[in-house]
Amino acid sequence: MAPTNAIRRHIVSLVLFGIAFGYLEAAVVVYLRSLSEPIRAAAGLPTGDLFPLTKFSQLGAYQRIAKIELAREASTLIMLAAVALAVARRFHIWLAAFALAFGVWDLTFYASLNLLSGWPQSLFTWDLLFLLPVPWIGPILAPVIVAASLAIGGILGLIRAPARVGWIPWMLLMLGGGIILVSFTWDWRNIVDGGVPMGFPWAIFATGELIGVVGFACAFG
Repeated sequence: MAPTNAIRRHIVSLVLFGIAFGYLEAAVVVYLRSLSEPIRAAAGLPTGDLFPLTKFSQLGAYQRIAKIELAREASTLIMLAAVALAVARRFHIWLAAFALAFGVWDLTFYASLNLLSGWPQSLFTWDLLFLLPVPWIGPILAPVIVAASLAIGGILGLIRAPARVGWIPWMLLMLGGGIILVSFTWDWRNIVDGGVPMGFPWAIFATGELIGVVGFACAFG
């Protein structure tokens, strides 16, 4: 089914927003890393690495900045959800729009960060993905796979939006997403305690990704 002019316009708008927002997010991270270097140095931690994390108790007068950062991360998700809401009339269309905006934003974020700072050095460089409600960590390749899946799924969902999505696809999508979340937060206690990443549970991640893809395919079955 060929997309209508309105759907094309929505897709282009979401892609442009995701690209612009991804670059903006990368620029903010460059600023934050510059600010964090003296904090990490004062705590006796390496300034060029993300891990081990600076503990909240080590921040001292900079604790306010950490709280602001948590609110900024929440605001990021709200902004992505809000722009998706502007082009959606039904929940599953909103979800497709959100997936597209989120996926393009995340892919652009990593590409822009590499362009601006030379980081990450490879797709297997470890990253701190989110801080809410606990730290999410993983090699860059994992969130890139998720972001690419979301972007592609979002475009297909907008172009071929089914009139109704049954409960089985929803259950599979939620289950897959939950399992992926588990893979990203698998080692959070070690990270919070000042440890470094020991390994990523790729089997768990791949299971969640596969279940999510199957759920998406079922929605169009």
